[in-house]
Amino acid sequence: MTADITTAPNTHNGSADAIVGRGVRDGARMFREWFAELTEAASDRQDVAYTFVMGSVVELLKSFDMPVVFPEINALQTAIRHDADSYLNEAEDYGFSPDICGYVKADIAMQLRGGEHPMGTIPKPGMAVLTNACNTYIKWAEIWERLYGIPAVVLDIPGTRAAGAQSQPGDGDFEYERAYVVGQIEELIEVCERVSGRKLDIDRLRECLGHANVMSAAWKATLETNRNAPAVFNALTDGTVYLGVANCFRGMPEGSRYFTELIEEMDHRVAHGIGALTTVDGADVPIDQRYRLGFMGVPCYPIFRRFNDLFTSQGGVFVSSAYLTFASGGTSLGYTYDLDDPIASLAEGLMMCVRGTMDGLFYSVPEIETDLSSYGLDGVVYHPIKSCRTISTGLADRRTHLSEDLGMATLYLESDMMDQRVVAEASMRNRIDAFFEGLVARGR
Repeated sequence: MTADITTAPNTHNGSADAIVGRGVRDGARMFREWFAELTEAASDRQDVAYTFVMGSVVELLKSFDMPVVFPEINALQTAIRHDADSYLNEAEDYGFSPDICGYVKADIAMQLRGGEHPMGTIPKPGMAVLTNACNTYIKWAEIWERLYGIPAVVLDIPGTRAAGAQSQPGDGDFEYERAYVVGQIEELIEVCERVSGRKLDIDRLRECLGHANVMSAAWKATLETNRNAPAVFNALTDGTVYLGVANCFRGMPEGSRYFTELIEEMDHRVAHGIGALTTVDGADVPIDQRYRLGFMGVPCYPIFRRFNDLFTSQGGVFVSSAYLTFASGGTSLGYTYDLDDPIASLAEGLMMCVRGTMDGLFYSVPEIETDLSSYGLDGVVYHPIKSCRTISTGLADRRTHLSEDLGMATLYLESDMMDQRVVAEASMRNRIDAFFEGLVARGR
């Protein structure tokens, strides 16, 4: 599949079955429309909300009809479009260290350029909403505060105290923590009312939560379809398109409709044995699925297409990716909001989302990092990145546990999700070749 999530690939080669590949095509179209709407908002100088994928509460923001900007998604698009270096260099010339998050630097350069982006114009923030799911979020929002004097609301979500010690709905600790988050959401509502100039419409919020319920159920079911053989979508390439829609169109009728049709496509592929596709000489062809792989980390966006091709060319297909869960804003959980108690349910869903994200960073991912994975994995690829210590810290130890204690085939590749300067493609190719040689030696 194409690396560019805003450019649609061809339909299934030689097939008149238009349902195959529909999710990627429609996702590409929706992203073009999304950037066009942001450009229009910038032109009209509308008040927009900046938020992040992990704990976005976009359902609440959409209930105020505010355009929503995801700075991480804007930033990664500059890398996919091979323009990230100019943004990174500009931010570093401005004074930001080469060691900090590449997403932050790309966003700062965009702000310095008045919102200039390869896909259009990004409007200035009228407010920011963030959680403690990532320590960088807080410092990032402080930059917008200084640049624009906007309010930034930080939602402090209680995390898990120890592996296996999660509180559950109905537990005393959980109910206490939920009340704490409800209070913060009520404070956020006051800020939204002040910035948007309108009062919360509780029925509009219920409508947005209802759309999110449809999306979450379908996204969870979509992920589970890849337990089939052949895997029906590539978790690294196709999955990134689906993930973008899961974040940007959550709580919207377009999003719920898209995912309803996506699970229809996945079920169709399962029923007809149609596996994931890759692009060869401009045509989409089935991947020769000899090896089922899991992926841990953030994709290598500077060479997104070529990175994937290094695996598919040797019969490897990514059937599961931690990125599709921790970066999905909780959609992967299949959580259902209680529309009769929307505020408390929103708080509970936010807790489940952020806690699940943090657990995935600090502890193991049970569907991938186990020799009993229901996805039938032949190996796991770990991809730590220079830009994000939060994501990368501990991956080496987790890889050692998986390979030495559980006997799984693993590959550890270090690069970045933004910075082309630290992507050593030739070295990466050699290590991937050795990884597949090892799989052959194992008799996989």
